[in-house]
Amino acid sequence: MSQTLLGKELPEIQELLGPDQPAFRARQVYSALYHERVPDLVQISTLPAPLRQDLAARHSVGLPEIAQRYESVDGTRRYLLRLEDARTVETVLMPEGERDTICISSQVGCAVGCTFCMTALLGLERNLTAGEIVGQVLTVSRDNGLLEQGSRLNIVMMGQGEPLLNLSNVVKATRLLVDPKGVGLSPRRVTVSTAGIVPQIEELGRQPVRPKLAISLNASTEESRRELMPITRKYHLKDLMGVCKAYPLRPWEKLTFEYVLLRGVNDTDADARRVVKLLANLNCKVNLIALNPGPGIPFETPDPARVESFQAIVRRSLPCFVRKPRGLDIFAACGQLKRAGQAES
Repeated sequence: MSQTLLGKELPEIQELLGPDQPAFRARQVYSALYHERVPDLVQISTLPAPLRQDLAARHSVGLPEIAQRYESVDGTRRYLLRLEDARTVETVLMPEGERDTICISSQVGCAVGCTFCMTALLGLERNLTAGEIVGQVLTVSRDNGLLEQGSRLNIVMMGQGEPLLNLSNVVKATRLLVDPKGVGLSPRRVTVSTAGIVPQIEELGRQPVRPKLAISLNASTEESRRELMPITRKYHLKDLMGVCKAYPLRPWEKLTFEYVLLRGVNDTDADARRVVKLLANLNCKVNLIALNPGPGIPFETPDPARVESFQAIVRRSLPCFVRKPRGLDIFAACGQLKRAGQAES
């Protein structure tokens, strides 16, 4: 039966090649997929021609296809990527000086239903495989010559989907991305963002290889968070803060809390003071995001002065940054990944 190889780890490739092939052949295939990033199995030049042709006849790499590419005036690129079952996901490249960030998806659609997010309007179709998660990085990197240049590449799992509801594939993809013999990224440069799935945060903390963790907070009280993020009815704010306090950070690591500011809803000075109180005694930083508006979203963006006031209060106690919106003109900004997926798929 034909299989895609992307997403397979070394023992799985060894098993696929069969007992007649020596172990170093699996290492050659693994290196070709992730380190050399070949787009086609016939291009694995280290393999004997008969084995290469046999592999290519029975299997495929499994890279997603670029269905659409949208260019922003600020240099951001939004990709609509077509998977092997013809479903589509969106991936965003945000270049900034010497540092590039690729925002990748973990699911087709999303089931969490945050009321300020356009992706929530899609609903959930299915989880992505580890290969489909890694494939987004490889396809966008190849299209922009990123990994070849040795650029400082960051990966953020903040696109479509709730990554911790697809935890096994997200963790497997992370292992492939940070393996020095795989894609070879630094673990410090891969981040996963969650709406706050408490049991999976605990499970993530137990993983020997894992991405950095960002929590989408977006409210300073249980009641407000329930309105904005219905998942709070299942995983309460108190329990979320408890699991964050217990999370086993590595020596170089901080938790990140993301907070989308909505005009007149969660952006008051009192909210800012409550956020400081909530996050007291946590080794963390806060990223503020002024709402990126879109059709079907019943909220407005706060004035810049309101954002500055909120930041000033939080900053007295915690590192606090305002995330600059990228790709607004092509619906590529945080919370906007829905439009092309609906229109094109």
